Amino acid sequence: MKKKIRGIISSIGVPRLLIGLFLIALFVIAPFVDVRVDTSINDVIARFGMNAVLVLSLVPMIKSGCGLNFGLQLGVIAGLIGAVTSLELKLTGFAGFFAAIGIAIFFAIIFGWLYGLLLNRVKGDEMVVATYVGFSSVSFMSIMWLILPYKSPDMVWAYGGSGLRTTISTEGYWFHVLNDFLKIELGTHITIPTGTLLFFGLLTFIIWAFFRTKSGTAMEAVGSNPEYARSCGINVDRVRIVSVIMSTIFAAIGIIVYEQSFGFIQLYNAPLLMSFPAIAALLLGGASVTKVKIWNVVVGTLLFQGILTMTPSVINNIIKSDMSETIRIIISNGMIIYALTRRMKVRS
Repeated sequence: MKKKIRGIISSIGVPRLLIGLFLIALFVIAPFVDVRVDTSINDVIARFGMNAVLVLSLVPMIKSGCGLNFGLQLGVIAGLIGAVTSLELKLTGFAGFFAAIGIAIFFAIIFGWLYGLLLNRVKGDEMVVATYVGFSSVSFMSIMWLILPYKSPDMVWAYGGSGLRTTISTEGYWFHVLNDFLKIELGTHITIPTGTLLFFGLLTFIIWAFFRTKSGTAMEAVGSNPEYARSCGINVDRVRIVSVIMSTIFAAIGIIVYEQSFGFIQLYNAPLLMSFPAIAALLLGGASVTKVKIWNVVVGTLLFQGILTMTPSVINNIIKSDMSETIRIIISNGMIIYALTRRMKVRS
């Protein structure tokens, strides 16, 4: 019996077990401090749908041996370009949403290809260079958002002026287009964003199916042993570039899914740190810099977003003070630091 329990704990992992138990404890405490459990569950589900695709986008690069994608911002920028272009064209509903994705994919392929060429030149230092690429690309786009020729009065600073606003609403365009598709309402406080979850399921299936093809197997071989893969006739550099393009495409789609749920497009410095929560969620789910499975995405996103949702609400009601944003920042950064430092220790 003890061996069986140890086996279960070993398969789950002590850190994930403790974080999971802490999350359950927060839900147990919630009713006693006047925090609605049903509303909290609704928030966790909504946040999972918003962020899961961004976390999923990290999978291809890990599989190919390129490591954690600290340059996730490149994909996010491609998604932002697709989103604002869709609004500029005044496209609404599913037409606007999928037009944004189509435009974003076009730019993501270009960005991903250039990004992949760069990472092939710095093998062994991918994550360091990726961080610089992510940060510098956001700074560059902060200039471009001011000079790109968008003219929609819903987006520019002033009517007839130039330069995009920091925050742009998707209301009246494709706000909640996925969330409201086949949504399920459980009582008055829980709404299941069925369309968003189905869309995530579709993208998950695409990733899963790809890694069961010849190309996907070659990508995993490159990640496991590039020298052996090269001896088998696999073009290692090309496979790595394909993985970077895939990651960039999925990140671009992920930010558009996030925006339709959140209701706003956030430009300028908003994407600057978006890679860190996604990477922390994946690591908390049990992935490493060299190995990842789809279930790591699901478990990690649920744990990360669950803790991020519940902790501020419960602590606020315990101390009877509104410090939700401060607590959220502390918890978020704490989980990010824990996830990254723990994995660096494992790697060393």
